[in-house]
Amino acid sequence: MVTRVAKSRWVPAVGAMATYAGRTAAGRRNVRIVAEASAGRMLVEAIGRKGLPVQFTVKRENLAPMQPGLFD
Repeated sequence: MVTRVAKSRWVPAVGAMATYAGRTAAGRRNVRIVAEASAGRMLVEAIGRKGLPVQFTVKRENLAPMQPGLFD
């Protein structure tokens, strides 16, 4: 008999800061959660290449809480 343990998934609140680990040239980037989208995705905002804010959707599983004390 196989017992599966449910993973605890972090669900960020709107307005929270998070780290996005996806397929970007930079590897990881800090983002702000703007809204919850459909199919387990989140609308996030980050600083783009030209220094202007850009919005894009990412999978919730690619978001992680920011390191403690990063902005302290």
